Amino acid sequence: ACLLETPIRMSVLSEVTASSRHYVDRLFDPDPQKVLQGVIDMKNAVIGNNKQKANLIVLGAVPRLLYLLQQEASSTELKTECAVVLGSLAMGTENNVKSLLDCHIIPALLQGLLSPDLKFIEACLRCLRTIFTSPVTPEELLYTDATVIPHLMALLSRSRYTQEYICQIFSHCCKGPDHQTILFNHGAVQNIAHLLTSPSYKVRMQALKCFSVLAFENPQVSMTLVNVLVDGELLPQIFVKMLQRDKPIEMQLTSAKCLTYMCRAGAIRTDDSCIVLKTLPCLVRMCSKERLLEERVEGAETLAYLIEPDVELQRIASITDHLIAMLADYFKYPSSVSAITDIKRLDHDLKHAHELRQAAFKLYASLGANDEDIRKKIIETENMMDRIVTGLSESSVKVRLAAVRCLHSLSRSVQQLRTSFQDHAVWKPLMKVLQNAPDEILVVASSMLCNLLLEFSPSKEPILESGAVELLCGLTQSENPALRVNGIWALMNMAFQAEQKIKADILRSLSTEQLFRLLSDSDMNVLMKTLGLLRNLLSTRPHIDKIMSTHGKQIMQAVTLILEGEHSMEVKEQTLCILANIADGTTAKELIMTNDDILQKIKYYMGHSHVKLQLAAMFCISNLIWNEEEGSQERQDKLRDMGIVDILHKLSQSTDSNLCDKAKTALQQYLA
Repeated sequence: ACLLETPIRMSVLSEVTASSRHYVDRLFDPDPQKVLQGVIDMKNAVIGNNKQKANLIVLGAVPRLLYLLQQEASSTELKTECAVVLGSLAMGTENNVKSLLDCHIIPALLQGLLSPDLKFIEACLRCLRTIFTSPVTPEELLYTDATVIPHLMALLSRSRYTQEYICQIFSHCCKGPDHQTILFNHGAVQNIAHLLTSPSYKVRMQALKCFSVLAFENPQVSMTLVNVLVDGELLPQIFVKMLQRDKPIEMQLTSAKCLTYMCRAGAIRTDDSCIVLKTLPCLVRMCSKERLLEERVEGAETLAYLIEPDVELQRIASITDHLIAMLADYFKYPSSVSAITDIKRLDHDLKHAHELRQAAFKLYASLGANDEDIRKKIIETENMMDRIVTGLSESSVKVRLAAVRCLHSLSRSVQQLRTSFQDHAVWKPLMKVLQNAPDEILVVASSMLCNLLLEFSPSKEPILESGAVELLCGLTQSENPALRVNGIWALMNMAFQAEQKIKADILRSLSTEQLFRLLSDSDMNVLMKTLGLLRNLLSTRPHIDKIMSTHGKQIMQAVTLILEGEHSMEVKEQTLCILANIADGTTAKELIMTNDDILQKIKYYMGHSHVKLQLAAMFCISNLIWNEEEGSQERQDKLRDMGIVDILHKLSQSTDSNLCDKAKTALQQYLA
């Protein structure tokens, strides 16, 4: 049986390809006319026939076509027909494109662009356009040879086809600031701007797409676009005309994107009428039921991006066309009673319905980012909390991320944390999300956990009981600084006014080694939150004494290191506040009083040029000399000998009223 297997397979393949072989054989005919006819016949055979395309690739047609395309001896007509066939093969599957790339088709086609013949240039560009718009083609291939971009810019003036294909290539291959800069420096803005008034719709559309990718998150390009004139009209005005209701949807959407990106890059003010009265309403229109799935997705996502940083735009959007209710429909699509009669369309939409949910979550997150009333409206929308909770466990990572972002946005509301979040036990699915998620989800989910752990949140208790301490201590060991910050921040919130048992749990799980590692973290945010945690752990006397009796030596060591190090004013202020808390302990005080090095540092900061540091140092002294406490006399005497009283007299004359009052209060302890 084993011996038989190979021949059977071979015969199947040979049957499939035998009918195609004669096409390839004819490419090797010595008569150039027959070769040309062979290429033309091949062109007719492959149009719309993916099986035939695959067969010809397997039989090695591509290297021969590329050879003929590059041969000096080939006629222009033959070269052009070869480019057309290669373009048709590229229209097939992604595997076809991979095979073409493996044969180095791109350098061959770019070389073809140097020909004087326009028809041949257009055929090469059409094929390049098809290849570059495939997801398997690396964009970098357009930028490898530095002469390519300027040459393409020069070809823009040749015909409406060169304009359409080149703009399409640019808009697909412009990914990120480096590409934007290359295109910008080669005059993309000037060369493409006048195409917006081209008589060809396709050219106008591709030019518009170019501007949207060039302007995205790019202040330099955006600032330039604002001042570009085309036929005496400024570009933003042209974009506004293109987003009017009578224009095709694709054009309205892309113009709205251009204006959105220019606004977000700081080139157009958020209160400019072209944003408030034109762009925003256009994007809201795109969210309506009448639009196709992909239009609704793009409309909602672009609107979310536009209003994200601006509370005024969030308020305007929330009351435009019942947007909040309209987005609720994103979760009911496509329903069994959909009016979609086109089966192919229905099949497509069922596969992509999750994109609608993702877009709705994103837009809700932006809408509710700042305004309490809007958050309330969102939460009161039918079954909203249930939908978000369901979103947290969807299979699509993008939907999960968007649902977590939406929840995070709503969790900024004290009112909602106390009510809806509690009613729906949101913390349960959130803890599940935190178990094993990609970093981008972890960052938002842990950020939200920080809010659920605030002292007034009813979710705090059950979260603690479900093993949050270990989970958060684990996050503080992450390579990702954002996760370290959130882990420590959540622990800081957890320790605030907590009972001794919780504080002990945190210290045990975190371990002193890790605590001190975090105190020497290179990320300033991590350091600040760790100091915040320490300050919250060292609050209320019995807790201070208990923790200092077990960890006092290491904590004093860490405090010394920070006060001696090159740290910001904020870091040193937090550290002095921790010392003030220690000075408030009953037995913990002695750790400061017996440490002359620390006492000298407190004295130094009392005379510092920064008032906040002086005030923090004053708190330490006040807590050490307070009269009603045992041993206050000895402490006062020691500090007097150090010259502290002289400094207090000096500070009682301070122009800063706060500092002056604190110094006077401290001096009264000596007089009492």
